[in-house]
Amino acid sequence: MFKNFFKVAFRNLWRSKGFSAINIIGLAIGMASAIIILLWIENEVGFDQFHEKKSRIYQVWNRVKREGIINSWNNTPKILAPTLEKDLPEVEQAARVNYTTSFLFGFGDKKIMAPGNLVDSNFLQIFSFPLLEGNPKTVLSDLHNVVITRQLAIKLFGKDEDAIGKVVKIADKENFTVTGVLKDLPNNTQFSFEYLLSWSAWNHVPALGPDDTDWGNNSTQTYVLLKANTSFASAESKVKIIKQRYDDEAKKMGWQMFLYPISRWHLYSNFENGYETNGGRITFVRLFAIIAAFILLIACINFMNLSTAKSEKRAKEVGIRKVIGQRKISLISQFIGESILFAFIAGIIAIVIVQFFLPAFNQLTHKQLLIPVSNIYFWMVALGFVIFTGILAGSYPAFFLSSFQPVKVLKGSFQKANSLVTPRKILVVFQFTFAITLIICTIIVKQQINYAKNRQIGYNKTNLIYHFFTGDIGKNYGLIKNELLSSGAAIAVTKTSAPLTENWSDGWGQEWEGKDPNDKTDFREYNEDGGLGAVAGLQFISGRDIDAQKYLTDSSAMIINESALKAMRFKNPIGQVVKSNGQQWHVVGVIRDFILESPYEPTKPMLIYGPKAWFMNMQIKLSSKNSTSQNLKTAESIFKKYNPEYPFEYKFVDEAYREKFEDENRTEILASLFAGLTILISCLGLFGLATYMAEARIKEIGVRKVLGASVMGITTLLSKDFAKFVIIAIILASPIAWFAMDKWLNSYAYRINISWLVFTLSGLVTLVIALLTVSYHAIKAAIANPVKSLRSE
Repeated sequence: MFKNFFKVAFRNLWRSKGFSAINIIGLAIGMASAIIILLWIENEVGFDQFHEKKSRIYQVWNRVKREGIINSWNNTPKILAPTLEKDLPEVEQAARVNYTTSFLFGFGDKKIMAPGNLVDSNFLQIFSFPLLEGNPKTVLSDLHNVVITRQLAIKLFGKDEDAIGKVVKIADKENFTVTGVLKDLPNNTQFSFEYLLSWSAWNHVPALGPDDTDWGNNSTQTYVLLKANTSFASAESKVKIIKQRYDDEAKKMGWQMFLYPISRWHLYSNFENGYETNGGRITFVRLFAIIAAFILLIACINFMNLSTAKSEKRAKEVGIRKVIGQRKISLISQFIGESILFAFIAGIIAIVIVQFFLPAFNQLTHKQLLIPVSNIYFWMVALGFVIFTGILAGSYPAFFLSSFQPVKVLKGSFQKANSLVTPRKILVVFQFTFAITLIICTIIVKQQINYAKNRQIGYNKTNLIYHFFTGDIGKNYGLIKNELLSSGAAIAVTKTSAPLTENWSDGWGQEWEGKDPNDKTDFREYNEDGGLGAVAGLQFISGRDIDAQKYLTDSSAMIINESALKAMRFKNPIGQVVKSNGQQWHVVGVIRDFILESPYEPTKPMLIYGPKAWFMNMQIKLSSKNSTSQNLKTAESIFKKYNPEYPFEYKFVDEAYREKFEDENRTEILASLFAGLTILISCLGLFGLATYMAEARIKEIGVRKVLGASVMGITTLLSKDFAKFVIIAIILASPIAWFAMDKWLNSYAYRINISWLVFTLSGLVTLVIALLTVSYHAIKAAIANPVKSLRSE
């Protein structure tokens, strides 16, 4: 029985080699696309879900009302973690994690910059990052202990050397002993580090500043492990008011804290007015899950259309089988079995396609996706996926072909190709509706990105680089600056608190004359040593830049932006005094707003403090008289002269600004890719339906030619039906795409308006592609010799 089944299946496959190839390739492309998307979804859903105690792990967030809006964020005071362990019996452990910091690691002659964190000693007891060597309970018990990843261990000591017990010098200052080696972190975790230092080492590592117990300093992240079987509601109610108990200002403001579970950190942490919304990355996961399902469905629809398009060649086979007594269920099993065989072949091809294109997809998505070929469960799921696809793709052809009536079949009068509505036509309309929807969405995403890219950013980023303070740069800043200027490599230099593309500090509670006591405006806080206007080309509305060499009092000078001027309601801002951070600052200039954070959001009120503030990096305007490579070479030699132990690691501001568009660019590329695949697969389906229609109407075409119809007339006759399908699809797709994109655009304050031209352009492009697809069979049928088609008459 099985031998006969395979023999029939392979004979039918081989009899129409070209048609079978198109059928299998279309199905393989759909399956490969779905597999790649499912691998990406698995990675996203699995973010930080490998921790053994994940059901009890939470992060502490803030919720407070400011400027009439409830804000939520996850930066907390450093004192919070030990306080939670002390005050809340529901808390088993709490750990702090500082912002990722890069330090210079030295071992012998090797000097390597590595990113990492300072954490409490219980961090590896809360989180299950696997240790290759070391005990998670003791590896961070001493302030001079350091835990490193396997990757950093290889960089420092070589592949075959044992890292445990090795002594490394960090930041070229103090010695630390390697007490643990971690397995390299997976790429689906929110943590990113190559080393871990104990929190007790805080005051022994330069560049971090002193540890503090200030409840008003929200500068770290706090994680909590609740005790097993404890009441979450009880813990939540106590965490809610913990800051109010220790900080009077927080009590006045009604400051609340809450526990946010690990299961929602990556996908759901999108807050509006203080509470979680349906936005965040889960939107993209759901979107691409739908795209995967639809692409696979469209590939299966193709299979159905292409299979039924060849129905005439198998109709007599079905009729004869029925006449000799074969039951309908047997025929259905035969055809579904054949489709599963097709799906199995397509599945093998799909795996090859995925393996070939996965590196490029990983580069695009910044992932490390792979096919787990050694995992038996993967192959079990893959087999189930193939069988499901085969059944789905073969169901309609099986029931369609097995339903033929032997009498009509053997007379050759079973077809109804010219019916107004047929399942094949409905399926083609469905295919193109989805394809057009994706095309419209792709165009709108592209327009939104360009809209933000063309926005005036408020400063000149050309030839502008920044370099973080590492090693002796802070101590030798004046010497480095002077040599950069005298060498001609730079035309302006200043030091700032952060890059021009990032917000590292904000706060409220500043005081000025005429301030409303209830004003809780949150100001972005930025620092410059003087000359930032010349370095970045800031546009001054009034006043001047900070210049402490020319004006002695400018050490406590301040610049404000337009938004801050509106918030403070100064009529004459120059000379106004602002009290902030325990100091008095006087305003010397007002600048136009510039984009510090997201180019899709309105600029926030900003205060730029003068030389008395703190600094973390240098901003350097390179000279346009020399080549960029020559300027960088000169700058590197100067930095090496005054900071010899550290590499010259700079970054262009325009490059950093481009990174703000990465997520949207990635979405656009992926949408374009899947739209293109959908169009390709849909056109294969249209090709199949065109074949079927041409074959079904071959005698009609012969009669028309005998009666004098032209090739153009017949081609138009056969093509206009397909144009109707696409036009119907455009009508259906347009409101769907508009609704989806309008909802997506509403998440941006700075957004485009959707134009009707997008729908027109998408429809026309799809219509042209569709007509080009069917024109082959239309022209072929139109130029065929009518004698051959009418011979049987």
